[in-house]
Amino acid sequence: MLHSLDHVIVGVRDLEAATKTWTALLGRAPSWRGTHPGQGTANALFRLANTYLELLGPVGEGASAAMLRARLDGDGEGLIGMAFGTDDAEACARELRARGLSPTDPLPGTGRDPDRPHERAWKNVILPPNESRGPLVFAIEHLSPPDALPLAEPLAPEDSIVTGLDHIVVATQDVEATMAFYGEKLGLRLALDRTFEQRALRLVFFRVGGVTVELSSRLGAPVDASARDRLWGLAWRVPDADAARARVAAAGFEPTATRDGHKPGTRVCSIDRGAQAVPTLLIQA
Repeated sequence: MLHSLDHVIVGVRDLEAATKTWTALLGRAPSWRGTHPGQGTANALFRLANTYLELLGPVGEGASAAMLRARLDGDGEGLIGMAFGTDDAEACARELRARGLSPTDPLPGTGRDPDRPHERAWKNVILPPNESRGPLVFAIEHLSPPDALPLAEPLAPEDSIVTGLDHIVVATQDVEATMAFYGEKLGLRLALDRTFEQRALRLVFFRVGGVTVELSSRLGAPVDASARDRLWGLAWRVPDADAARARVAAAGFEPTATRDGHKPGTRVCSIDRGAQAVPTLLIQA
C-alpha cells in the first residue's frame, strides 16, 4: 500500500527567504520551483536520494492557501506534514477505508515550474487530521516520470552536503494510539520499541522505504489522548559529519560540536533551531 516516505512538508510564510535558508542548510539547489494552479500556494522542492523536501508557502487565494495560513497562524513556520508514496491511489484509498480510516477519494493535483516546459501531476489521498492525530498525512501517486523532479544540484563539496533523510521525529503524548495509527492503520513496519531511562524517553521506530518514522514520548508523562501529535524534527544523512558541520557553521547556523551518535558507528551534530525552527540532526553512518 505505502512503499516510501515520499516527501516531508515545511510550511513557510516567505518562500523566497525560506528557499535560501534551506539551500544553505542542505548544500543543494532546489530541484523545482512552482505553483499549484487554483490552490493559492507555491513551493520549492529539493529531491534527495530517498525522499524530497517541500517548502510550501501561501501566495494567493484557494483552499490549500487557506489551510496553510491557518496552520501558520496557529503553529508558526515548521514541519506540517508528510506524504507516503503509493503506486495506486485508488487501491490505497480502498485499503485505508478497510482499515477503519476515512481518506478522501484520490484528488488530482498539478504543479507548474516556469523554468521547465512541463507540468508535474499526481493524485493525493488525504487523511483527516483527527485520524492522523494532528499532522497532515496523505498518500501520493506520482503520474509524472521520476526525471520530472531531478536530484537537487550540489552547491558544496559532496562530502559535506545532505544526501538523504534518515528519520523524522513525531512527538506524541499518547504513544500507544500513535503506534496504532502508523502501524495498524498505515501498515508501516515496526522496527524497534525502546526505552531510554537516562533520557526519560520511549522511542518507537517504524521503517518505510529506507526512512524511519520515529515516535518520541516522555517517560512518566500523563497520557493525553486529546493532544495533537507534533512533527518535531528531521535527521539528515551526510557523508562526513565534520565537513557538514563546518559547512553549515560557515553558512550562519549554530551547530553543536560533532559527537558519537546513539547508534554505534555514527557521528552526529545538531542544530537546535535549524531552518524554519525545525530541530535538525546531521548524521554520518
